[in-house]
Amino acid sequence: MMLPSLDDIRSAAARIAPHAVVTPVMRSDRIDALVGVPVYFKCENLQRGGAFKFRGASNAVWSLDDAVASKGVVTHSSGNHGNALALAAKSRGIPAHIIVPDGAVQTKVDAIVAAGATIHRCAPTQASREAAAAEIQAATGADLVHPYADARVIAGQGTLVPELLRQVPGLDAVLFPVGGGGLAAGCSIAAHGIDPAIRLFGAEPSGADDAFRSLRDGHRVGPFVPDTISDGLRTLIGEPNFEALREHAVEMLPVSDAETIAAMKLLWSELKIVVEPSSSTVLAALLRYPGRFAGRRVGAVLTGGNVDLDALPW
Repeated sequence: MMLPSLDDIRSAAARIAPHAVVTPVMRSDRIDALVGVPVYFKCENLQRGGAFKFRGASNAVWSLDDAVASKGVVTHSSGNHGNALALAAKSRGIPAHIIVPDGAVQTKVDAIVAAGATIHRCAPTQASREAAAAEIQAATGADLVHPYADARVIAGQGTLVPELLRQVPGLDAVLFPVGGGGLAAGCSIAAHGIDPAIRLFGAEPSGADDAFRSLRDGHRVGPFVPDTISDGLRTLIGEPNFEALREHAVEMLPVSDAETIAAMKLLWSELKIVVEPSSSTVLAALLRYPGRFAGRRVGAVLTGGNVDLDALPW
């Protein structure tokens, strides 16, 4: 798979403009004081579907020619990407098939159903997810829109960075959560395409720190069993995504679940918005590694706000 270019990201931004939300940037004096630097939170939890994933899904769906689109789209997802693809498909009036692993957050599954997609269940392993997607693709002819190892998806996710840099000129660091790496790859390509001097950081749960270990060891590590509350970050980083992180010198910052939960509570309290654990890893990283950000103006991506309000981690 060829990684997208900055031009591809700019084309994606024009393509999704009629469908995606220009999300706001928020700040907190108290959080700035705790971290020691000004932090600008890009609130993708206020994106359509409650997560940044709508950007990539929308770009993929609206990139299809009519003949391909008529057969629908398929993906595997624990929640946010599936919901995003369902919403994007609905906006174009085409079918969407979403393979959901057992154990997914119920509120995210409910959102996929509400968006009109067809749900298919599978075992909670990467192999099961990919096998089920291949089976549905063969049976229906639907176009596979991979959650993160898809150039169209990566380009769509990257559109938030030019938007952020227009909203906050002069940022010299961007921090984002890392799971499969679609967001991380897109943000890295966009940020360095605009300003090669911007420092890039990724936040990752200690219980799913495959990107950290991969960059440390110089090669992509194999499958692992994740152990983290951050359900959106339990995925092994994709091959092209890992190459993008390595090419753009992204520094990975692992954080514990306890640190993530404390950061999530602080974000709810200070910004008065709902964010999920995966989003909160960025603030956890800022608080755990303040020396990495000293003297910088930091843009931090809050990736989503889809939580089960009856099962909050505190």
